[in-house]
Amino acid sequence: MNRTARLLLLLAAVLVLGGVAVGATLHAAGRADRKDRTQAGGPEVASGPVRLDDPRHGLFRNMAWGPHRDEITAVPEGRLTGPRTASGVRCLRFHAASGTGICLQAVHGELRDTYRAVVLDNRLRERRHYDLAGTPTRARVSPSGRTVAWTVFVSGDSYAGTAFSTRTSVVDTRGRHLDANLETYALTVDRHRVRAVDINVWGVTFADDTHFYATAATAGKTYLVRGDRSTRTLRALHPNVECPSLSPDGTRIAYKKRIADADPDAPWRLYVLDLRTLRETATAEHRNIDDQAVWRDGHTLVYSLPGDYGSDLWTVPADGTGTPHRLLSAALAPVFSR
Repeated sequence: MNRTARLLLLLAAVLVLGGVAVGATLHAAGRADRKDRTQAGGPEVASGPVRLDDPRHGLFRNMAWGPHRDEITAVPEGRLTGPRTASGVRCLRFHAASGTGICLQAVHGELRDTYRAVVLDNRLRERRHYDLAGTPTRARVSPSGRTVAWTVFVSGDSYAGTAFSTRTSVVDTRGRHLDANLETYALTVDRHRVRAVDINVWGVTFADDTHFYATAATAGKTYLVRGDRSTRTLRALHPNVECPSLSPDGTRIAYKKRIADADPDAPWRLYVLDLRTLRETATAEHRNIDDQAVWRDGHTLVYSLPGDYGSDLWTVPADGTGTPHRLLSAALAPVFSR
C-alpha cells in the first residue's frame, strides 16, 4: 500500500471514529435529559401546565433530585405514583384551596437568603407577595380560598427545642388586610387572660375565613386555641396540641402530641382530637411526626416522614385502626381536592 492510500485509509478511520464519538455524545445527552426528567431512577417528572382548581389532580412539592426539585407538581388523583407534571414554581412551604395558593419561597441574594410569602392564582401566577421575617415553616389557605396564613421561625429552627420563636400572619386576599402577628390577639387560658411576653402562635388551620385553630405556647406549655379574627381573640381548648389540622367536616383535629417518655429529639406522635368531647385517639403511626398533617378525606391522614429524597408522604386512618402506608415518595406539602 502506497503512502497516499495509507493517508486516505487513516482519514477515513478518523472520520468514522469522529462520527461514532458525536453519536455517542448525542445519545448520552439524550439519556442525560431523560435522566433529569426521571430523577436518576426516581419518579418521572416533566414540565407542564399545573392548575390549582383541577379536581382530577393532587398537588405537592416535588422532592426528587433534578431540575424540578421543590417545584409544585401535579399527579392524577387516581394514579398518584404516575408521571409528575412540574409547574416551574418553587416553594419551601405550600398549600391551596378553591383556586388560591400560598407559596413560601426563598429569595437567594449575594450575601444571604431572604424569604417571602407569595399568594398565587389558580394558574400559579403571583397575585401579590409579602416579605417574611424568618424561615418558613407552615402555610394554610381557608376552604373558600379567601384567607391565607403562614408561620416562620424568627429564631431557632425546630419546634423540638426550647429556644425558638415564631411569627404567624393571616391575610385577606381580597381586602388585603394583614394581621402581621397573631401574638397581638388576646389569649385566654382557663378563662384567664394571658399577658406573658413568651407567647408563640403557629400552625393555623381554618374553619372559615374568620375562625381558625392554631397552637399557642406560653410558660412551657402548648394549647390548641380557637381564633376569631373579628374579635382578635385566641381561646385555649385543650393542652399539648401542636400543628393542628381540621377535618373536612369540622369536627376533629389531627395534631402532633408531645409524649413525655419519648426521645427529646423525636417527641411527637400523631393524634386526633374530637372537638365535641375532647377525647383523644392515638393513630397507628408510632414514629415521630414533625409535620402538620393533611386530611385526604374524612377518614385518612397524610403526613411526611424522612425518605431517600428528603421526604416521603405516608397515610394512616384517623380512627386509630389500620397501619401506616407510604403514599408517595419524594414529596411534601400535599393538597388533595375535596
